Amino acid sequence: MSSRQTRLASLRAEIAALETLSQPVGEVLPFGDARVDGRLPGGGLALGRWHEFAGEGLELETAAAGAAFAARLAAPLTGRGALVWVLRRDDLHAPGLAGLGFPADRLIQVCARDEAEALAVLEDALRTPGVAAVFGEVEAVSLTAGRRLQLACESGSATGFILRRRPFGGRDRGDGTGSAAATRWSIASAPSQPATDEPGLGPPRWRVSLERCRGGRTGGWLMEAWEDDDAPHSLRVVAELGDHRLAPEAEFKLAG
Repeated sequence: MSSRQTRLASLRAEIAALETLSQPVGEVLPFGDARVDGRLPGGGLALGRWHEFAGEGLELETAAAGAAFAARLAAPLTGRGALVWVLRRDDLHAPGLAGLGFPADRLIQVCARDEAEALAVLEDALRTPGVAAVFGEVEAVSLTAGRRLQLACESGSATGFILRRRPFGGRDRGDGTGSAAATRWSIASAPSQPATDEPGLGPPRWRVSLERCRGGRTGGWLMEAWEDDDAPHSLRVVAELGDHRLAPEAEFKLAG
């Protein structure tokens, strides 16, 4: 394919992605907290679409925090159908998932040989009837690949949780724009807080940043795993992270 054809294909994919994401949001998975749901179109995480989760530093290689958060986030979907996890390395820790309330014994694991195969398996799994959620570890998602994933979500009614991971080290390819993703999140581990004054570990916590949301607003929160039968979700907001960007220059002027 010539460079001109490549550019045209990329442009068509971007336009198609924008058309898809401009459609009204259907069913959503609410967080149960207005501080988060109020920033998401439809009042929650859109189902039947794919969402991207990334980390920084070592997390680009392990994706541990993103995987744990995504598993917890998707926990309410586990009763709707099959669960598929597409791996690039055979290192998924099933007991750890079980500790997060995720039914690892019902999980179908597929270890892909390379990036291209991982994306192909992701697409097939999202299209498969009876699949509720698909998790996929990939280095990047191009506009064309992202559009194909979205069409697969619409075809099979599954929700995709894409984990940005560079499993064998090396340089970050940096060719994933995330434009076709419904949302893009940055996830980092945070210190837990014991429920009592006694020494010990509390529920897992994450620093969560919503970096991109088509039709919504970005934001940042400190969240932790939460067990409450009356709660709509298995995560709760501990605190809203402040905006540390510089204030307008006028705010720094002293009153004279």
